Amino acid sequence: MAVDINNRCVTDRRRSRLQASVLIGLALAFSQSACQPKRQSERLTVASAGRISSLDPALASTTGVLQVLSALGDTLYIRGTNRKLQPQLAASKPELSDDGLSLTIPLRRDVLFHDGTRFDAKAMAFSLKRFLRIGSQRYLLNDRIAAIETPTRFELRLRLKQPSSSIESLLTSPYLTPVSPKAYADYADRFLNDRFVGTGPYTLNSFRNTQQRLLPFRNYWGAAPNNVGLDLINLSNSTALFGALVSGEVDVLLSNSIDEDQKRALSERANKTLLHESKGPAMNITFVTLRTNSPPMQRHTVRRALAHSLDRRLISARVSYTQREPLRSLIPPSLRGGKTEPWPTYNLATARKLFEQAGYCSGRRLQVPFTFRTNVPSDRLMALTWQAQLKRDLPNCVQMTLNGVESTTVYKQLSEGSFEAVILDWSGSYPDPEAYISPLLSCKRSEGNVCEAGEAVDGGTFWTEPGLQDALRRSDSLQGKARLQELASVDAMAAQGVPYIPVWFVAPKAWAQLRLNPPTFNGSGLVNLAQLGERR
Repeated sequence: MAVDINNRCVTDRRRSRLQASVLIGLALAFSQSACQPKRQSERLTVASAGRISSLDPALASTTGVLQVLSALGDTLYIRGTNRKLQPQLAASKPELSDDGLSLTIPLRRDVLFHDGTRFDAKAMAFSLKRFLRIGSQRYLLNDRIAAIETPTRFELRLRLKQPSSSIESLLTSPYLTPVSPKAYADYADRFLNDRFVGTGPYTLNSFRNTQQRLLPFRNYWGAAPNNVGLDLINLSNSTALFGALVSGEVDVLLSNSIDEDQKRALSERANKTLLHESKGPAMNITFVTLRTNSPPMQRHTVRRALAHSLDRRLISARVSYTQREPLRSLIPPSLRGGKTEPWPTYNLATARKLFEQAGYCSGRRLQVPFTFRTNVPSDRLMALTWQAQLKRDLPNCVQMTLNGVESTTVYKQLSEGSFEAVILDWSGSYPDPEAYISPLLSCKRSEGNVCEAGEAVDGGTFWTEPGLQDALRRSDSLQGKARLQELASVDAMAAQGVPYIPVWFVAPKAWAQLRLNPPTFNGSGLVNLAQLGERR
């Protein structure tokens, strides 16, 4: 399929109508009859993209899973849309010792798990220790927490390895959602995928990879949901998701994985007051990861040349009708400290000069095998557009070939160095700049500019810089503006080294039928599912 970059990308519309029909039929079979008039007593049908393989918070890795967990469980704290820390399972703000090495958290006394057992400090400690042992994101705690203590039944104390200014934000992460020690007694060291027993406003009534039924928890400590239950349906087909919402077969659509044309069409329907459209804080960034530990991306000149060759504004316009905004940082601008733009700008003259310095453009072209995720529609369009742009702008300097790989395979093979250049995205585990900088740049063992162990290896870049890890550690000992400035300096160091090329950021959206209240988002970019309900 060819792409004309002087017109919008020509997208492949050859989709299987039969497949879409089957998927929609699946959704309808699970929900209440869509042909009948909607009643206030009916469960709401909420559709989103992607299957859910596990509901274990220790294994959670996708926005879809975190969205479900936010309805089934609670966290110690949340970030409000005003960015302020708000107690949830905690009774008040954490108390920090004078030396900064001890954090004491008073807990609510009126919270029950779905199995009727009491939430207390021992239950929270059980969940945190379990996460430290088996959590897929356990590095979040391992680098910070020395010990977890329970001085009283409703008091939790965290002993820190060193002062950490990011610890408060970390305690808002859905990964740290507590689970019932009774229900997870046999799963203290292994995952429980198809069940969940937490403290949230809903209980899990049934679970399948494509379907989850949630019912209100009658003994919930907080405000009761505005609805009598939710049928969550997970479809992989963009056309099915779009059609199910437009036809009224689903009540709410939560998805940034539908085609850009369809997003635009839904926004246009919302502008005509045919749907509600809500927008959350932009927490998701997309970037190109470069494998820096082997030729040709081992050469800084080559990486910088590629960075200068990327026309973000053109790609955003052609791929998303500018719905995805250009990004020149690893920190989304929705966060404090995210307004800087240290990464190289689009500059063809500079790009050509650097390619020439590297020995290209005179009878020799840089060969760039570029990998995109086949199940992410925007990935393919971005890859096609950049390929066409390079062919137009630098035909004698660089040649890009495309390779589509399913995302699960990409994630498994990143640390093996399988991809010279690959498009990825990232949403921070909590709404803080550190949740982007550290997971993408941390390195535990290195030799020169090559990271040999750490998050930079897991992310497929294998890059580090002398002094960068010291700066990261230093940032976590600072507060306020000084901390943000230090994190910005780390971002600038990475921009000079170019292990990544930031492309764009995108705000989550949700669409709902007009008879419902408009969806709302929390400070982490997740929809408040319990607030969905009929308009009154």
